[in-house]
Amino acid sequence: MKTKDKRGDVLQAVERILDNYLEMNGHRKTPERYAILRAVYSMGEHFTLDELGQKLSDEDRFPVSRATLYNTLNLFMELRLVIRHRFQGTTKYEACYAGDSHCHQICTVCGRVTEVKSPEITETINQMHLKRFRKDGYTLYIYGICSTCQSAMTRKANRNKKLNK
Repeated sequence: MKTKDKRGDVLQAVERILDNYLEMNGHRKTPERYAILRAVYSMGEHFTLDELGQKLSDEDRFPVSRATLYNTLNLFMELRLVIRHRFQGTTKYEACYAGDSHCHQICTVCGRVTEVKSPEITETINQMHLKRFRKDGYTLYIYGICSTCQSAMTRKANRNKKLNK
């Protein structure tokens, strides 16, 4: 299946989930909710509230208030369509329907976040038997220093050694 077709299938599925929830709970099907949902699932990576608002405003020509974004993302989290991460003092969101569980490498110097797929960790977690708990996914955070920051720190240390000689 092509990636574009898969994205279309995922978007249809999450729109159905939202439709069903709104109908069952007597809520309105507002264009804002659907525009935000489509934007979230087109982001392709972690995003902040501001980045989502910017995308809606600039790219999609559908500006919405910060309060609407916040409230809608909370609804999406309730429906398990979006997950919230707190990385190094920054709150980021990620579309999570039909998403693979994964690890995040977080640089403690620059704050850069990269996703890591680890079949070994996935297998270990899948084999875990948890008491009175049904697991359906995981997110793991691994903190350290990225190679870019490590190189910069090494260069700085080498310069300081030369100056102190």
